[in-house]
Amino acid sequence: MGAQVIEIPFIEIRRPRSFAPLDFALQHLSDYDWLILTSVNGVETMWERIVKLRIKAGKLSHLKIAAIGPATKSAIEAHGLEVQVVPKEYVAESVVKSLRRKVKGKRVLLARAKVARDVIPRELRKLGARVDVVEAYETVLPKSSRTRLRALLKSSQHRPHVITFTSSSTARNFAELLSPRWRGHSCPREVVPLLQAVQFASIGPVTSATLRELGLLPHIEAEQYTIPGLITAIKASAKHNGM
Repeated sequence: MGAQVIEIPFIEIRRPRSFAPLDFALQHLSDYDWLILTSVNGVETMWERIVKLRIKAGKLSHLKIAAIGPATKSAIEAHGLEVQVVPKEYVAESVVKSLRRKVKGKRVLLARAKVARDVIPRELRKLGARVDVVEAYETVLPKSSRTRLRALLKSSQHRPHVITFTSSSTARNFAELLSPRWRGHSCPREVVPLLQAVQFASIGPVTSATLRELGLLPHIEAEQYTIPGLITAIKASAKHNGM
């Protein structure tokens, strides 16, 4: 669309320290009624382990599957699996709402990142489900991005008009990359000049809430909590502000 895009990762995806819990769950899929996947990374890691363990696709045929959003749904379907539930809003709370009358007395497998919000397992257990949470991958701080990010923001000529955030992890890591002293709602004094005239674009309300917790104002928020939705919101904002 004509924008100059500078890519600096705020998260790095890594394998978990051990695949043992995930492998055990996959080898006992017959024990589960529901499988919940909350990211494309989770889908791809799970499928890599299924192939590694030589688990036949038929072992998953009895499962009902819930995906947090359309990208995750597409990744699941690419492996020949059917998705029964995709919530109207692509956040954990909406996943719970979509499953409210479907999980009582059922056993649920949730494969996700090592560090994630506990909304889904906590609320589904309240609804009478037995939920097992297994780590499929972890997100870590990409320390190699620190120098590039600081150099970019120190340059008034190259400083971006908009910085995008696609998860709460990207928001927290952005703060950590800029200043290890960043705590709570206040932006460190030395960081403030680096953020002059920069707008923050958030993929949805959960990420926006994390930005606010860090003392950063989400100027742009996607109405549909997806990458295409984020792009649409940025385009609308740029048009409105005459960028």
